[in-house]
Amino acid sequence: MRHDHSSAEPAEPTKFLTFDVGTESYGLDIRNVREIIGMQSVTVVPDVPPFVKGVINLRGKVIPVMDVRLRFGLPERAWDDRTCIVVVHVGDWLVGLIVDTVSEVLDIPPGNIEPPPPAFGRGPQHFLAGLGKVGDRVRLLVDARALLGAPAGTAATPTH
Repeated sequence: MRHDHSSAEPAEPTKFLTFDVGTESYGLDIRNVREIIGMQSVTVVPDVPPFVKGVINLRGKVIPVMDVRLRFGLPERAWDDRTCIVVVHVGDWLVGLIVDTVSEVLDIPPGNIEPPPPAFGRGPQHFLAGLGKVGDRVRLLVDARALLGAPAGTAATPTH
């Protein structure tokens, strides 16, 4: 009797750029990350939400920057030498995310990712795409589109 051992290949791990904000570790799908840069001069723009710190000039392209701490409802803190900007693109949007520190790129197999728990009120959990189990730790996986508030088909700062 012949046994057919062919089956669907296991799903490839998804790569996430991990970063810390406050006491928690988060992950962003690496496919949304354009680059990581050090803090630079931010030009304040009037009449924007408090978490939008302003805009920066990135090699001739003006992009908005958002303080992820404030977006998550955490208290503001002074930027230091570990604070950096993760430049992300979602659709036509290009935005800088100010984070406390960037950690590493992790492979998290799809089987180690669980859906987010139901949201309780408005808080960081509203921006979660899932929970990634890595060893004995859990990484909160951020939905970049929800974080940016980027509606489908909307262009803020075109990437091309």
